[in-house]
Amino acid sequence: MLELSILGFLAEEPLHGYELKDRIRALSGHVRPVSDGALYPAINRLVAAGLLDERTEDGVSAAPRRVLSLTGKGRAELRERLRHPKQAEITDHVRFNTVLAFLRHLDDPAEQAAVLRRRLDFLETPASFFYRKGEPMRAEEAGDLFREGMLRVARATGQAEREWLREAIGVLSRAGS
Repeated sequence: MLELSILGFLAEEPLHGYELKDRIRALSGHVRPVSDGALYPAINRLVAAGLLDERTEDGVSAAPRRVLSLTGKGRAELRERLRHPKQAEITDHVRFNTVLAFLRHLDDPAEQAAVLRRRLDFLETPASFFYRKGEPMRAEEAGDLFREGMLRVARATGQAEREWLREAIGVLSRAGS
């Protein structure tokens, strides 16, 4: 997800490493913080793969800064990753939000809708944090105030997300017609 975030933010505008780190932190840092030890090796891999360009510019009362921008190859890679997210990027809420944050970079509404349908299909499969005899446990069956709370919040957010996904798929379907 770190590489997808890097590609996605640089598709919007060139940034230096510190700005990029701040944007990634704002997107998912409270859940999955990004360290310099992860960010800069990922940037170096993307530069080596020809997905990013880098240039140096003078810093404001500081050392020169490395400014990063997306190459044509990087833009194509971003679109491919958005077109075909890994299953974990569909099923994990934080990872899906990262995909969602950059899905506008796909030009085809039908491709955008296909990604949203995958998430909707996943959310429509009965699931729970807790199971009894192999069956998902409902909030009303938890028998524990705190587990009941987890399950009620998950149910409410799941309902809201499914509703939004259906609306968005409808909008994209009309746009593609």
